[in-house]
Amino acid sequence: MRLGRFVHKYSGDEFSGIAGDDFVIRIDNLLSMKKMEEISLSELEVLTPVMPKKIVAVGLNYRRHAEELNMKIPDEPVIFLKPESAVLPHLGNIVYPEASSRVDYEAELAIVIKHKAKGVRVDEAGDYILGFTPFNDVTARDLQAKDGQWARAKGFDTFAPFGPYIDTDVGNPDNLKVQAVLNGRIVQDSDTSDMIFPVDRIVSFVSGIMTLYPGDIIATGTPEGIGPMRKGDEIVIRIGEMTELKNFVV
Repeated sequence: MRLGRFVHKYSGDEFSGIAGDDFVIRIDNLLSMKKMEEISLSELEVLTPVMPKKIVAVGLNYRRHAEELNMKIPDEPVIFLKPESAVLPHLGNIVYPEASSRVDYEAELAIVIKHKAKGVRVDEAGDYILGFTPFNDVTARDLQAKDGQWARAKGFDTFAPFGPYIDTDVGNPDNLKVQAVLNGRIVQDSDTSDMIFPVDRIVSFVSGIMTLYPGDIIATGTPEGIGPMRKGDEIVIRIGEMTELKNFVV
């Protein structure tokens, strides 16, 4: 099932829905999912599937990416936060900040939280996951190196594209293809099986630090192959069989 958030082009009405190929079934909310009317997708604009209270991201979570950066494999997940103001929908424009001379793509699988979660055990983490969505952890690489911490480099407006939908059934999330495609050329090509910390461990770890709320996002890290984007570029994130995430750099 593909869940999304939409706005009607004519009425301005925002709502959640179940996405088909060319239609959307409106639902009352993402938890009860009571079905209402069917609406043509041509009448709608696709928004981010949720508006998270917070975006938690995991750094250095792929073995080959750690090798690429010549860095030690971490003993625990390394996490950071991206602000709500960084959220960008599918087909939105990534704005290249004047402060940076190198802005990179980072293809990632993102977890969408279903229920309020605090101190969740690894073996129960799946009960707190609504589904998954493609995510691009856009990063000003030069500022990341300059600052020595990541808040500025990863926190600019438009630096957290995700969507267009939440997929509720992806099979094994720890065995999904992860690709970034820059201007039609595959530049990242890996698999979540290379993750150091699997999905359930990540949810448990983060929930032991901070309370997670419905709609919160956890981005699970990026594989090897990171690289720069330039103004005018098109960047696509492909995760498993999910609907791809496409954005443009301006």
